[in-house]
Amino acid sequence: MAEYTDHDGGAGDDVPDLSDSDNEEQWQWMEANDNNVQVTCLFCDKMSNSGPETLQHCLVEHQVDLVEVVKKHKLDDYGYIKMINYIRTEKCSGQSLSTLPECSIPWESDEYMRPALQDDPLLQIDLEELCEGMGMLVGPSTGGQCEASRSSDALLQRAQAAEERAQRTEEALARAMDDLHKLKLLAQGLVLNADVGRGTGSLGAVAELREDEDEAYFSSYGHYSIHEEMLKDKVRTESYRDFMYLNPEVFKDKVVLDVGCGTGILSMFAARAGAKMVIGVDQSEIIYQAMDIVRSNQLQDRVTLIKGRIEEVKLPVEKVDIIISEWMGYFLLFESMLDSVLYARDLYLAEGGSVYPDRCTISLAAVGDTEKHQDRIAFWDDVYGFKMACMKRAVVPEAVVQVLKPDTLISEPAVIQGIDCNAVSLSELEFASDFCLKITDSTDCTAIVGYFDIFFDRDCGNKVMFSTGPQVTKTHWKQTVFLLENPIPVQAGEELQGRITVRKNKKDPRSLFITFDLHDMKQTYSLQ
Repeated sequence: MAEYTDHDGGAGDDVPDLSDSDNEEQWQWMEANDNNVQVTCLFCDKMSNSGPETLQHCLVEHQVDLVEVVKKHKLDDYGYIKMINYIRTEKCSGQSLSTLPECSIPWESDEYMRPALQDDPLLQIDLEELCEGMGMLVGPSTGGQCEASRSSDALLQRAQAAEERAQRTEEALARAMDDLHKLKLLAQGLVLNADVGRGTGSLGAVAELREDEDEAYFSSYGHYSIHEEMLKDKVRTESYRDFMYLNPEVFKDKVVLDVGCGTGILSMFAARAGAKMVIGVDQSEIIYQAMDIVRSNQLQDRVTLIKGRIEEVKLPVEKVDIIISEWMGYFLLFESMLDSVLYARDLYLAEGGSVYPDRCTISLAAVGDTEKHQDRIAFWDDVYGFKMACMKRAVVPEAVVQVLKPDTLISEPAVIQGIDCNAVSLSELEFASDFCLKITDSTDCTAIVGYFDIFFDRDCGNKVMFSTGPQVTKTHWKQTVFLLENPIPVQAGEELQGRITVRKNKKDPRSLFITFDLHDMKQTYSLQ
């Protein structure tokens, strides 16, 4: 890509200094480079030396005035590019192109943004300059050819000036975006410091993520497959449905906020349960499908969907009565979406309102699965006669998400953390807790498993709960398994005591570090 000079000097070696003294020599240099361009006609195999020459050939030989086509269909730069690629891809005739009605544009699909011809010079033509300059190029006389040459020179000068302006504009835009991000963080900090609602006094690492830093997370929820998996999880989806449909008095005439609404299923449950207004917010691209889904079910009068992060959008109301969200990740807290729910709670939830689900617990249990341990850990002791035990240092610290066989549990479960979603603060989502596992089988403890339970209790005449534990119907959350490098011999009836510490990864606040102090062993696991 060429390098351009700014007003302060400094330029690429390949671009001449366009001073008045060398003007003739420099134009010769640029014209020599232009003469090397070979442009293929859109409708035949004729090769020309420039884009404008090719377009004039199309006019004379094929009776297709591309400038008029551009004007007729009011094409912008993208529309022009799509049109060129459409003509080359579909090999349409000049007659069919000229006779297209104004309302019919067959190249609207984004697939025509992909070049049909590599390094196609026609795609490099500036549309505005094309429309201004082609009038001087079309003329049967020799004088018209001179006009064309002078027009080409003028176009080159204007192009260079436009490129320099564009470069300066890009630099100014980058500075402005950086300043805007700093102002946004300052404004959010001022809001929370003013003690709005039940403010935590801190934005939290997730809220402070820039959109480009959080793009991968929201992109993963833009594809239909992850939503299909969640919707087909009957334990999850039917629990939310039953909570709302069996407790219509909770939702009657209420304003409801759905944080991370996805396909809009929870929003529509709430509307059918009697809510007078439901606002769904989601940053991922799936929200466009959700809008169609809401309209298809004639709920657009009660369900409003907004694209954006809850930390950045402006709601059409000041307060809501209920916040619903399916925010849970692996081991409950992975992905840190609860942070966004708490942000919404502190800013928008009315006095006496409630977040649902309103209560959650995290539990641990001991696992004795020698076969799995052999397959994942002991395997590295002897690999085809070679010692690879050093690989354990890479394998062990990665928490494993899987469906655990119930018969591998060798202890009673122990709850290590409870969360009240209406009262918990952001800082309490990082914690340490002692635990005691009562062993039920005499064997080797090869791992610790973690899972969570969810409760819809507050103000509910019909309480609903579900578990993601290995003893019940499996969910898409499965269980989180922490493999021990060295199994611990245990006896039925004894107690296996330890301590767990859960904290966010400071470099990626949506992932977790989970540390176990257990039986003179300390190991940190990552969940990411």
